[in-house]
Amino acid sequence: MREILGRRLQRLRDRLKFPRAASRPAPAGMDGAAAASLLDGALTCAGVWNWPVLPGVGRAGADSARCACPDPDCVVPGAHPFDPGLLAATTDARMVAWWWTRRPAAPVLLATGGKAPCAVSLPAGAAARAVGRLEAQGMRLGPVVATPTRWSLLVAPYSLERLGELLYAKDHVPSSLRFHGEGGYLLLPPSTASGGGQVRWEREPAEAPGPHGLWLPEVETVVDALVEASSDAPGGGSRLAY
Repeated sequence: MREILGRRLQRLRDRLKFPRAASRPAPAGMDGAAAASLLDGALTCAGVWNWPVLPGVGRAGADSARCACPDPDCVVPGAHPFDPGLLAATTDARMVAWWWTRRPAAPVLLATGGKAPCAVSLPAGAAARAVGRLEAQGMRLGPVVATPTRWSLLVAPYSLERLGELLYAKDHVPSSLRFHGEGGYLLLPPSTASGGGQVRWEREPAEAPGPHGLWLPEVETVVDALVEASSDAPGGGSRLAY
């Protein structure tokens, strides 16, 4: 899969007449490989997978300790849209290349919903156990994005109405689940997480025939499985603390 992605990414660069990211100098204070990796990640999402992305606001200050947005109490420092806003997310590889050549340290954000993937996220410890349990049961999962604090299971696009009907039909849904659907966003590899540490693929995207090009399970399947997995957890799974 990685070899195929590498060839497609190089063909994309060739069409753009865009040099390898690693061949350009990195900004002061940033590792050249890290800058190359962020640009390649953004181009792969937009130009190869057709996922709409945009740069996150990033960090500011001499030690990059604070968010670059105007809010001094920002709860997700660096890892949210600001300028450009979420509506600017695009699959246009030229626009993506333009953004990241000017802001090479910017995190990669996926604008979820519409025709793009959505996601269900939960705390990292619980997620690791849940993913292992579900795969042991033979469930085929899609891509899984991991940060030091939360994991996100990517799913096929769904509407807010469909999600509402799904949750309404449940007797119980763990309170630790979060839903990244239409009008939302998700931090993607190889960005830096808001609390520090690297964002990575716990399960990398896998190609599959169909309208999305990559394998994405339906949201009902994932939520049903997580609710079932949490049914025997302490406290009824409200924290998925098993």
